[in-house]
Amino acid sequence: MRRVIVRYRVKPDRVAENEELVRAVYAELADVQPDGLRYATVKLDDGVSFVHIAVHEGDNPLPKLASFRTFSEGARERCDDPPVVSEATLVGSYRLLE
Repeated sequence: MRRVIVRYRVKPDRVAENEELVRAVYAELADVQPDGLRYATVKLDDGVSFVHIAVHEGDNPLPKLASFRTFSEGARERCDDPPVVSEATLVGSYRLLE
């Protein structure tokens, strides 16, 4: 099982756009319902930082989604701090990342 965390900070005037693009990914996920994926996105209390958490088995289905490709293509232009991708090792979880 692979666990990935992505963190970035968007430009203040691009927050709404980023949220719309993220919601489009979740709408497509609801339609496609890929097996073996757990995925969440949160906006932090500074209002401009986002964290994505993905847990998946096998190949990551996200890059196959048109909405995710659209989201990813403009990420650098939307961001003050570009996305940083980190592999994560689970130390503990209560009904979240297991």
